[in-house]
Amino acid sequence: MSPRAGAGKSGAAAPRGELSGKDYARKMKKLHVELVKLQEWVKLKGLKVCIVFEGRDGAGKGGTIKAITERVSPRVFRVVALTAPTEREKSQMYVQRYLPHLPAAGEVVIFDRSWYNRAGVERVMGFCSEEEAEGFLKVVPMFEKLMVHSGIILLKYWLEVSPDEQTRRLEARIDDGRKIWKLSPMDLKSYNRWYDYSRARDAMFAATDTAWAPWFVARSDDKQRARLNIISHLLGSIKVQGCASGEGEAAQAAEGGQLSRTELIRTSSSKKGISNRDLDDGLHPRRGLRTHAETGRWPSQDCC
Repeated sequence: MSPRAGAGKSGAAAPRGELSGKDYARKMKKLHVELVKLQEWVKLKGLKVCIVFEGRDGAGKGGTIKAITERVSPRVFRVVALTAPTEREKSQMYVQRYLPHLPAAGEVVIFDRSWYNRAGVERVMGFCSEEEAEGFLKVVPMFEKLMVHSGIILLKYWLEVSPDEQTRRLEARIDDGRKIWKLSPMDLKSYNRWYDYSRARDAMFAATDTAWAPWFVARSDDKQRARLNIISHLLGSIKVQGCASGEGEAAQAAEGGQLSRTELIRTSSSKKGISNRDLDDGLHPRRGLRTHAETGRWPSQDCC
């Protein structure tokens, strides 16, 4: 049993820096109320909202999506988690299979992984060529610009998990019969390619962190704080009745836990001669994940 679970049952105070189960539930309840308000506003105004979640295996994407959708209507909030492409889909234009799932008026569509598979798992695991990956990174900003120009509110979140925490979560899936379905042979293969994924991530940020579709990054080792921060940021990004829906109750729930727009790679992309060795040094699993390129502010772990 984890310390948090034990503290919740015994009524003892949570360790310093941790949210107690009661505090987390109280804060999340406030955010759920705001999400319901957002839902009604999306329906009333015919808004089209598209939310993309990306990150390594075990980063907490599924849990965050579940927290968002727990108290809202599945007719308004739709979750899209596509399986591997069929042979027919492989012969199509790459983004073609994602197009039917984009939101219509009055819908919020959440992608649990998205077209960015090409920049991540497909590139790292060899399911596409380097030319195809580079071509994707060149055209996807324009694709997203078309989405935004059509009236879609596009929000892109990257959940960043540390190597030690990722290991702990993947091992927990092996030992828990309720979670074993989350662990695929591909997860085990990709687990050993940490540096390759790091380089693919940085290249993705450099090419696709645009003014019209920026990336927002949250450290997710503390899953509860990450969920609170992301939901608060989501609410604050969409205007409701002339003000951000995340103001008031939602902002109080997160207590300053707003995500900052990533400056990843953008600052250092102008530097020449960044080598794989530089990245490896900066991304050593035992020395943390922040690279020399990550100059943006990360959400505070003490915000909630």
